[in-house]
Amino acid sequence: MSVADHISSQDRLSVTLVFALLSHAVIILGVTFSYAEPQLPEMLPSLDVILVQRKSDTPPEDADYLAQASQQGGGTELERVRPQSPITGQVPKPDPGLAPVPLAPANPTPQQEQPAEVLTTRLAETKVAPTEEKKPVPDRTQPTAQELLQRSMEIARLEAEIGRELQAYAKRPRRKFISANTREFEFATYMQAWVAKVERIGNLNYPAEARQRKLEGSLVLTVAVSRDGSIEAIDVIQPSGYPLLDEAAIRIVRMGAPYAPLPEKIRDKVDILHITRTWQFLPGAVLRHN
Repeated sequence: MSVADHISSQDRLSVTLVFALLSHAVIILGVTFSYAEPQLPEMLPSLDVILVQRKSDTPPEDADYLAQASQQGGGTELERVRPQSPITGQVPKPDPGLAPVPLAPANPTPQQEQPAEVLTTRLAETKVAPTEEKKPVPDRTQPTAQELLQRSMEIARLEAEIGRELQAYAKRPRRKFISANTREFEFATYMQAWVAKVERIGNLNYPAEARQRKLEGSLVLTVAVSRDGSIEAIDVIQPSGYPLLDEAAIRIVRMGAPYAPLPEKIRDKVDILHITRTWQFLPGAVLRHN
């Protein structure tokens, strides 16, 4: 009887279980996993600068971005938005824009060779073809200097259109419109002092021609005063009917500039104050506001 005959199935099962337990113990206790932190490359410091197209005389108190010049704002958005290009590349547009009129190439585009005409007569037995030498057709795979120039002009047009469509400023200035009906104390007080100064300057510098011609009339004028008291714009809302009086009113406003800076309470709410008043040129060379 051999040794294999003494090994029963129970012994085989026991040996198998022992090896299985040892294998699992080695795998569970001996094999471990760890998380390796990714090594990020060191990044060089960068500086974000926005190019602006206008410059303000007075720098902003609390700047939103860095630029090559101080700029108070003047865009179309209430929130702080970074200016960016509305499109991602130089994509042709259907409208012609400001591009120059396309010019015809200096050299005519070569055409396919036409078959030579054959001259024949009714009685002739042979045909005579012209013996013109065939001119080689130049290879037009490479663009000519004229085509390169035209493409450069089209690219310049696209860049100009993109530049016009860029949002030039990040934040729209806060504006406030006031008139003789304004009841708010801080605005009414500033407007009263402003009107007093304008009337004093206007009566001292009443237009001589209007006094000689005894012109009378009234007009509605809106003056935009910046935070520092400078004049941003002057608009004639309702003319007097006499261009002389309209021009005199505008000249008087500019003579009084700069006006007092906007008070701190107003600057917290408004960047540009629009004052709308009625100007009256009365008999006796008297200027009055209503």
